[in-house]
Amino acid sequence: MQRRVLVVAAFVLAIGGGVARAANDVVIGALYPMTGPNAQVGNDARAAMETAVEIINGNHNLPMLLGKGGGLDKLGGAKVRLIFADHQGDPQKARAEAERLITQEHVVALIGSYQSATAATISQVADRYELPYMSADNSSPSLNQRGLKWFFRTSPHDIMFTQAMFDFFRDIGAKTGRKVKSVALFHEDTIFGTDSSNAQKQMAEAAGIKVAADIRYRGNSPSLSAEVQQIKAADADVIMPSSYTSDAILLMRGMHDVGYAPKAVMAQSAGFAEQAFIDAVGPLAEGVMSRSAFALDSAKARPAIPAVNALYRARNNKDLNDNTGREIAALIVLADAINRAGSMDEDKIRAALIATDIPGDQTIMPWKGIKFDSTGQNIAATPVIQQIKGGAYHTIYPFDVASEDAVWNVGK
Repeated sequence: MQRRVLVVAAFVLAIGGGVARAANDVVIGALYPMTGPNAQVGNDARAAMETAVEIINGNHNLPMLLGKGGGLDKLGGAKVRLIFADHQGDPQKARAEAERLITQEHVVALIGSYQSATAATISQVADRYELPYMSADNSSPSLNQRGLKWFFRTSPHDIMFTQAMFDFFRDIGAKTGRKVKSVALFHEDTIFGTDSSNAQKQMAEAAGIKVAADIRYRGNSPSLSAEVQQIKAADADVIMPSSYTSDAILLMRGMHDVGYAPKAVMAQSAGFAEQAFIDAVGPLAEGVMSRSAFALDSAKARPAIPAVNALYRARNNKDLNDNTGREIAALIVLADAINRAGSMDEDKIRAALIATDIPGDQTIMPWKGIKFDSTGQNIAATPVIQQIKGGAYHTIYPFDVASEDAVWNVGK
């Protein structure tokens, strides 16, 4: 009700002042860290979402959902327009910016936001004002377990991602005869790191794998030298970091500085998915593995990937990755729901999101599809495992969709 009163008031004021928004604009608020240590992630997200808008509004005729372009046909060809807000990686700033986008910019939905800690506050605001929040790239499993009615997430969460990691450990062990016997967990002290570590501990125990170390550190630390010494002392078969970009760089450089070469690194994506990480650590990144929701090398099964990647590259001079692939997919799904709703009424958009059932081959993602459960989680999102070779990620698992074999040094 609060949301509806605000919208009506804004409409009356707009008519009275002669500045009503164009009827053919569907305005969505996007919240990302545009400044601070994760500014590059935010700028990449902006390029990804602007690419999605170009696909929806333009005339590219791509083999994917809304790929024919021309705007939203069930809204008379309405165009999608984004308003970006900088939450700076601060959950309280994210809360304030979400409220501003709703009450002052009058957006019909919110999307974002990279860090799960910011998603926690944004989604609470969205629920209070009764409009959808589309979680594009937040992976904390707890986000969709809070009883929120307006939360939707297209991407897998960290339990789903972690299950893929341990499935890979099992299957690569059976394939090579070199099984994972121990892991060292390394995670930042936010909801993302804590939830990731908890999932990894539970699955390691279930698989009979020893947790040789469980190292929690403060995010964006100036130094990780003490933590690196702990990792070296544990000397586990696999290091499993849950870190954003600056910490991922510090970790790899720190291990090199103390002369420690890990047998295997299996990352919870985040900073490890960024080109900035690969550029910063160079050859130290070779062999690093990560879970991923996106596979650039799956164009045979997802024929829209080359064209979408070319559009993104033209804007940002880099290829799509795990984060930017998810951001494009999420905005396309949100726009499709608005289109199917045939309305900018939030209740109708929510109903359309609930009814979503999109085959995987209509996306650029290697998923079975997109279908939300009662908590707003996409239950058809199927992760892959990738490995850095020659300065780029290649899909190595599941084996039937792999583009290359894994380089596996465990047990040697």
